[in-house]
Amino acid sequence: MTTWTHPDYGSWLRRAGSIAICLLLWQMASTLRLDLGLVTFRNVPSPVEVFAAALGFFQSPKLFAHVSSSLERVFAGYAIAAVAGIAFGLIIGRSRHVGDFLLAPLELLRPIPAVAWIPLAVLMFPSSELSMIFITFTGALFPILLNTVHGVEGVDPRLIAAAKSLGSTRRAMLFEVILPGAAPSIVTGLAIGMGTSWFCLVTAEMISGQFGIGYYTWEAYTLQNYPEIIVGMVVIGVLGMGSSTLLRALGNALIPWQKKETAR
Repeated sequence: MTTWTHPDYGSWLRRAGSIAICLLLWQMASTLRLDLGLVTFRNVPSPVEVFAAALGFFQSPKLFAHVSSSLERVFAGYAIAAVAGIAFGLIIGRSRHVGDFLLAPLELLRPIPAVAWIPLAVLMFPSSELSMIFITFTGALFPILLNTVHGVEGVDPRLIAAAKSLGSTRRAMLFEVILPGAAPSIVTGLAIGMGTSWFCLVTAEMISGQFGIGYYTWEAYTLQNYPEIIVGMVVIGVLGMGSSTLLRALGNALIPWQKKETAR
């Protein structure tokens, strides 16, 4: 018998209150042109100005082009990174020799920021669209890969030994022991990878794009439309948070046993 859990209204009120306080402080600082020495609000638009700019953006015919372009690039690069990251993570996590061979170049490439990849991506791919998808791919790949490796390596050896003693095949071992045991780490890597893919995409769009939220934000800066800069930042944050939240929800639905273990 399932028990009904009431929504935590107090938690939602505290979150809404913290956002309201931040907006109020922001409004006061921008209205008073507050100058703190290291930080100044003289040129920072107020929330009221940003809200007016947001209304204009949401009524603009370019809204769909900007948002759809960013979403297509993110999900294209992210999907490739998810397949490659999970596949290579499973192989590296299960084989020490393969891990020794592949982890060294991957660890060398991992710290390279997205901006540094852009000139090479422009030279490697025939179109700027493919180069931006590649930048998104590089951003999402490493969190997914490393979390998959750690998840596979963290599977209880007793479960593997028990499966072997029962005559488990490699396929059954993979799908019935390794993947379920590594699933929580894989889901975490997928959620982190989505956030980093948005970060990398926006960087690429600022330099190589013609449409997209990153391009919209950079264009607003070059035209000195300061409220639109913050609109672009907020849209990026909402899209990134929404996609990561959706991935976590899907992941939790696919691994219900993790909730049971946490609740114990």
